[in-house]
Amino acid sequence: MEDGYYHLYNRGVEKRLIFMDRQDYAVFISYLKEYLLPKDENAMKEKLTDPNISSRERDKIIKTLRLNNFSSEISLLAYCLMPNHFHFLVKQKSAQSIDVFMQSLSTRYTMYFNRKYTRVGSLCQAVYKASLVDNDEYLLHLSGYIHKQAINHSQASSYPEYAGERKTEWIKSDEILNYFSKNNPLFSYQEFINQHTQPLLPQEMILDEDI
Repeated sequence: MEDGYYHLYNRGVEKRLIFMDRQDYAVFISYLKEYLLPKDENAMKEKLTDPNISSRERDKIIKTLRLNNFSSEISLLAYCLMPNHFHFLVKQKSAQSIDVFMQSLSTRYTMYFNRKYTRVGSLCQAVYKASLVDNDEYLLHLSGYIHKQAINHSQASSYPEYAGERKTEWIKSDEILNYFSKNNPLFSYQEFINQHTQPLLPQEMILDEDI
């Protein structure tokens, strides 16, 4: 659906861990950044003409230029990375944006993971799941669900962007924060999270580890 909001989620095949250490989380997040942060192709191409550029930096720029970029197609509103699964709340511009984005992210991370841990085959369970978010109330409660999972288990997430602890250009937190007060603590997003109880989700959207 064009301009649609979606809850994207998947977990490791046979419920296996997909993040084994801090490096795995960092690499996954770095891939999100590279795909979602707008890249200045003109500046990078100009840098390539610099005679003083190192071969390592040149190779890195060329690799970045070749990468898919989804900054104009996908807005990531919220995320949570659990040891064996992940949740995204995204908005896509065109109907096929999510498919291409998720395929690129999954393939790249699986290649990294398999190389690091000397394994072969799929890392995640089947194809990712995508559920349309069709009203504002559900949009807000889904963001709360995702962030509550992270807070309860001290996991990597976008909550620091919502709490004002971190500013990240490729996390579009304002889409959610605009529903809340920036001046009245009683109506802030932080208070919403503090009072938040798990929303009722369709059974097929609930991962065993979330319960």
